[in-house]
Amino acid sequence: MGEPQHGIRAVHTASTVTVYQAYAPEIGLPAARCGRFPAAWKRDRMTWVKPSFLWMMYRCGWGTKEGQETVLAIEIIREGFEWALRHACLSHYEPGLHPDRDTWKRQLKHAPARVQWDPERDLRLQPLSYRSLQLGLSGEGARRYADEWMVAITDVTPLAHEIHTLMRNDEPDIAARLLPEERPYPAGDELLARLRP
Repeated sequence: MGEPQHGIRAVHTASTVTVYQAYAPEIGLPAARCGRFPAAWKRDRMTWVKPSFLWMMYRCGWGTKEGQETVLAIEIIREGFEWALRHACLSHYEPGLHPDRDTWKRQLKHAPARVQWDPERDLRLQPLSYRSLQLGLSGEGARRYADEWMVAITDVTPLAHEIHTLMRNDEPDIAARLLPEERPYPAGDELLARLRP
């Protein structure tokens, strides 16, 4: 049986789930050092978190894109992650899922979280046939994320660079063994029914 088209795959434990973000060093390095975002991190902006390591690598170019040179693995409590899913709105209008476009726009405007599904990536950062969750947090969602949900922040930039070097050297088997072990996250219909196109 193949991967579900819209499923969450993540590193997770009984109490936490790991998401990834990439920042400029002036944000990312103090965050990893202190285990929380520095004052320069803006709580009033939308922040996107990604449970997929390889999708994060696609987004930040293995930590080489300007402003995304520091890749963070952020372990958050599952209660927070699931709160965000319960309060999220799909980032695009989907006939049949939303009563009408205006209702969707109102929901999106007021939701503290939004969900977008983008093609998952392989080690060469090529798109796969199934999709990966991107979770946007704003307002109350962003504040809870920064102030209540975080358990640990780890700088995984060296890992990103090591895997990237292995791929450039055409050693995908070795690179694959270094990937974080992402497994299906047990989010049932109660959490995802309103969020699957």
